[in-house]
Amino acid sequence: MNPADWQLLQAVALGSLLAWASGIRLYLVVFVLGLAARYGYLALPDGLAILTHGYVIAAAGFLLAIEFLADKVPGIDSAWDAVHTFIRIPAGALLAAGVAGDDLTAITVAAGLLGGTITAGTHFAKAGGRAAINTSPEPLSNWVASFTEDAMVLGGIWVALNHPVVFLAALAVFIAFAAWFVIAFARFVRRRLARAAAAGQAPPGHPAG
Repeated sequence: MNPADWQLLQAVALGSLLAWASGIRLYLVVFVLGLAARYGYLALPDGLAILTHGYVIAAAGFLLAIEFLADKVPGIDSAWDAVHTFIRIPAGALLAAGVAGDDLTAITVAAGLLGGTITAGTHFAKAGGRAAINTSPEPLSNWVASFTEDAMVLGGIWVALNHPVVFLAALAVFIAFAAWFVIAFARFVRRRLARAAAAGQAPPGHPAG
């Protein structure tokens, strides 16, 4: 593979990484990549140079600490996910667009649209999974899920930067699974709501079958 094709592959993997990870651990990926680039372990595109600023790293680190705690408490994790529906998706789109450049062009717009779509998929898969886990009264499953997500994002960062082809292949599998899970979870919720409505409409003394 010639250097130009390799650079393009790395850029695609980086943009995909940022979009994917933003839906799971936005502050973690911003903190890790910003810190690594600030100290010379990683070269970020010009459109993402802002991530190396001390204020951005400090803010991401502070929010990461809050998320680390909130994400492990049943109920609070789902509330956190609900609020971050309005934060993760646009952030993922902006970060993916930043890989393509720091000017508004057709490529940056396309990258932002694709990045936002990937972020939305991972975010709703994560939020749906947490909502399902929260039906269990014990907190251990939340801790396991949270630490698994932390490990996934950190591992994804390493793989994307060192083996972009492997990361993109794994991402394709993940997106397919996330799409299936979101659809299956939506059907499950619809069935539960339908049963609850039917039970509420049953005449007194005649429980709904």
